Amino acid sequence: MEPLREAFQHHFWATGKLIDHLRSLPEAALSASGEGVYGEAIATLSHMLGADGRYIMYLEGTPPPPGQGPDEVRSLDELADRLRDQAVRWRLLLDRLPALDVTIPARGERPEMPHATNLLFAQALHHGTDHRTQICTVLSANGFETPVLDVWTYWRERRLEAGA
Repeated sequence: MEPLREAFQHHFWATGKLIDHLRSLPEAALSASGEGVYGEAIATLSHMLGADGRYIMYLEGTPPPPGQGPDEVRSLDELADRLRDQAVRWRLLLDRLPALDVTIPARGERPEMPHATNLLFAQALHHGTDHRTQICTVLSANGFETPVLDVWTYWRERRLEAGA
């Protein structure tokens, strides 16, 4: 598999594992928070998937409307549905990658960013890892078990599934 596709497969896998893990914890884990993180675990996950949706919109040629405010906090079921939908859309975008040339329009203090396709793909992966780590930090700091979401574990699990 191509490296970028593999990186996105990890992104989907890790977010799905995190959602499944959060389902196994008491409700209090979803509202847990800590210093130096985005916010409550469920709000952080909602924000992460909301941002992924906006990156996808730019790449699909329909920039999101400006000034939307904070992402709506969604249930784990809604987030799991959103993840499944976004995984399909990311894969379709990866199929079209050579033909994409996205310009992010200027907004506020941010200037227009032409040829930003690679930026959006890299940002999605970085943003996802950053916020999954924040959620795991919050869980751990509040006494909840954390899932193992690293690439090494993903790779081993994928190889076991494939029988390799």
